[in-house]
Amino acid sequence: MEATYLTEESIREFIARALAEDVGDGDHSSLASIPADARNQAKLLVKGEGVLAGVELASYVFHAVDPGLQLEVMLQDGTQVKHGDVAFHVSGKARSILTAERLVLNCMQRMSGIATYTRHLAQLIEGTGAKLLDTRKTTPNFRMMEKWAVRIGGGHNHRFGLFDMVMLKDNHVDYAGGIRAAITATQHYLQEKGKDLRIVVETRNLEEVKEALATGGMHRIMLDNMAPATMREAVKLIAGKYETEASGGITEETIRAVAECGVDYISVGALTHSIKSMDLSLKAFK
Repeated sequence: MEATYLTEESIREFIARALAEDVGDGDHSSLASIPADARNQAKLLVKGEGVLAGVELASYVFHAVDPGLQLEVMLQDGTQVKHGDVAFHVSGKARSILTAERLVLNCMQRMSGIATYTRHLAQLIEGTGAKLLDTRKTTPNFRMMEKWAVRIGGGHNHRFGLFDMVMLKDNHVDYAGGIRAAITATQHYLQEKGKDLRIVVETRNLEEVKEALATGGMHRIMLDNMAPATMREAVKLIAGKYETEASGGITEETIRAVAECGVDYISVGALTHSIKSMDLSLKAFK
């Protein structure tokens, strides 16, 4: 899926909301203690290890706060970094640097943690042909940045939200009255509404896989919480007629075995909901 969510407008809207939340009617700490004409510089110091993410976003934030701030980038998004590395220098009005500081750090620390874990899992399945996907298990109002970080780390984005793909999960199937009923109702709905959306249907066992195959009309079959032996059998049954996606409880200990079952995609919620942020700091220097 292309990153259609990443537009100049969407990034600027996110930054405007975040600054409104943080700054309110003014950064009074800086306004009170720093002369209006004071100019200074700071460096983004890496205090952890992993994959750097959010440098491009940081540039947007600094310029949103003050178009006069100048950024000198040393390390780009996607760079493998270590403790002591300097990602960029920012220079200009001291007040502006301080006002932008926390938003830049909050975004970059979390994005770098996500990119780091994404790259780790992507490396574990190298050579299998399976692609690593994120999920909707994201932080409200920060999904765009978290999915951006997944891409920086070498993963792929699943649907962005409920609106851009139909995913018939277990509860949909149960409420609809079964696999066939859920797929058939969805096909009628999309035709009636004139919508061209891809359909993914979740299956929990081989019987549901067979029912999905007998019904047809979807684009991908999700194999949820299946043991490797069952998953291999499911992939064999599907035989390339539809894309396949493994999901549910996949860890770094099990992901390679899952990938070797022959699935096209592996979706992992932990990419965005269970990561450790990278330690970063913005430090003034002469």
